[in-house]
Amino acid sequence: MALDWLTARPVAHRGLHGNGIVENSLSAAAAAVAANYAIEVDLQLSKDGEVVVFHDETLDRLTNQQGDVVARSAAELKAIKLKDTNDTIPALAELLALVAGKVPLVLELKSSWDGDTVLAKKVAEQLLNYEGPVVVMSFDPDLVAALKNYAPGLPRGIVAERRYLHPYWKFLSAGKKQYLGLLLHILRTKPHFVAYAQFDLPAVAPLIARYVFGMPLLSWTVRTEKERSRVSKWVNQIIFEHIRP
Repeated sequence: MALDWLTARPVAHRGLHGNGIVENSLSAAAAAVAANYAIEVDLQLSKDGEVVVFHDETLDRLTNQQGDVVARSAAELKAIKLKDTNDTIPALAELLALVAGKVPLVLELKSSWDGDTVLAKKVAEQLLNYEGPVVVMSFDPDLVAALKNYAPGLPRGIVAERRYLHPYWKFLSAGKKQYLGLLLHILRTKPHFVAYAQFDLPAVAPLIARYVFGMPLLSWTVRTEKERSRVSKWVNQIIFEHIRP
């Protein structure tokens, strides 16, 4: 699968945010389009099963509301303003209408790691009639494998890191961390590209994916020119924030 367009330009992490623009907002997407960057965003489901664009499991950090995102309907989420802005939590459909193929989209599926693949199914369905360049990826191999079944022609990727040391990952066993970090699921998920943590590069597994299997390799999240310079020798493209590559 030819993915030259995926690596042709840097990818704005959660859109081009900062300076009063909040991550994963339509304003962040519009700013990325204006600057001709590809756009990475996070997707999850609302209480009523709609696909919305939001990273965190809770509303606390980015809004003046509290509680789990999944406890609110899509309409309720749409009514919540992102902190200190007029932006609200958008639906995937709104993002697709705004971008409309102008730049590539990199859609990350958030996971509850419980084997539920409904999000993958719904995103695949919504992308059936989208004509722009788009890929879908996830940390969770179950969701990537589900994408292979729901939409085999849709480019899919795996997001990974080497050690999973952040407290968020404490629910993973040592064996599971190794399984994920070494991409040992690759024959099951059959990803078309890999997005690997820049702080863990160089690492054997993603470099094998690139040079042996021919998969484009992206690195996340690059936040300084020094980081960009360091990883550029190993990757095809960066997913960035705070800088303007």
